[in-house]
Amino acid sequence: MEENLQLFADMKAGKYRDGEKVLRAKIDMESPNMLMRDPLLYRIKKAHHHRTGDAWCIYPMYDFAHGQSDSIENITHSICTMEFVPHREVYNWLIDKLEIFPSKQYEFARRNLSHTVTSKRKLLQLVNEKYVTGWDDPRMPTIAGYRRRGYTPESIRDFCDRIGVGKRDNMVDVGLLEFCAREHLNKIAARRMVVFDPVKVVITNYDKEGETLIAENNPEDSNSGKHEISFSNELFIEKDDFMENPPKKYFRLAPGQKVRLKNAYIIQCDEVIKDEAGNVTQLNCTYFPESKSGADTSGINVKGTLHWVNANDHISIQINEYDRLFTVEDPANEEGNFQSYINADSLTIVPAALAEPSLAQASLDERFQFLRKGYFVLDKESSKDRLIFNRTATLKDGWVKAGK
Repeated sequence: MEENLQLFADMKAGKYRDGEKVLRAKIDMESPNMLMRDPLLYRIKKAHHHRTGDAWCIYPMYDFAHGQSDSIENITHSICTMEFVPHREVYNWLIDKLEIFPSKQYEFARRNLSHTVTSKRKLLQLVNEKYVTGWDDPRMPTIAGYRRRGYTPESIRDFCDRIGVGKRDNMVDVGLLEFCAREHLNKIAARRMVVFDPVKVVITNYDKEGETLIAENNPEDSNSGKHEISFSNELFIEKDDFMENPPKKYFRLAPGQKVRLKNAYIIQCDEVIKDEAGNVTQLNCTYFPESKSGADTSGINVKGTLHWVNANDHISIQINEYDRLFTVEDPANEEGNFQSYINADSLTIVPAALAEPSLAQASLDERFQFLRKGYFVLDKESSKDRLIFNRTATLKDGWVKAGK
């Protein structure tokens, strides 16, 4: 015993090279559990440490440190993945011999998430090799990434409750996490109108200077209140909401066809103006004054409702449309390099979308539904002069449709 104590003191004093000496527990070399056959406790590693510098050169092995760190923090349930089952005997033996707080180890299967990787080594590669912007990139399966993406704590807890725990490894579809996010965000997100790819609409018979309309913040929450939006004879709608030669059952705007503008009036497209290249630059329309939302006496029935912004009163914002980081369900188990399966369209940037002015007052903890677009949150890199919004989730799961 005295000799071993002296050798250990000499290890601590730096008298030996890396690997020349180790400290082992004297247990049972005939144990059926290989890890109980006098396991290593301490090793020599002469490397610069970020806290102790070069003053320390012996470090505990994981099995030795695990139970002690849990005991120091009074951990009652030390939850591990299934590969730690054979390590539990060492864990318990050391706690018993050291007579410290009796932490207990429990093992459960890892819950793998589809279309991403959860290995810290692989995630570090993604960061170091600049496939993502950092550990809090909204495409990363990290708490920091989920927070920046706009997932709420409630939606993550709901997701965990739904998948439960078990002893067998399985792959959970990330679509379930997105579903949980939509379920919660639909209840709390304030509705706003943002046009990503605009085309101008001029209402030729609107002879007012403009007016203020009222819109609900959230129809799912009666206590969410309302907000004001401005209306004029010049608006912007999405280019995709107009078609010059529409097919049957096309309910958006087309020549001679009527639609409702959300929270506003019914309009009819009368004239299409194009540039020299044949691109549509302006739609001249008429509106029906009796068709105002909430007080419609026009008797006109339309099936399409479009979102819009006032051409004379809007702000410009950047939109980051995030999608799944990988194109395959389990990139870690595909042939070849896992990076080769990265989704090239995992981030699409809309540099200058047009938005309601009220979004200029958005804060990082607010959640928004951009009508007909999806759920969004303000990004931490935003400034007063450059507002950036990250897409948390689409309104529907587009991957299901693509798979079919």
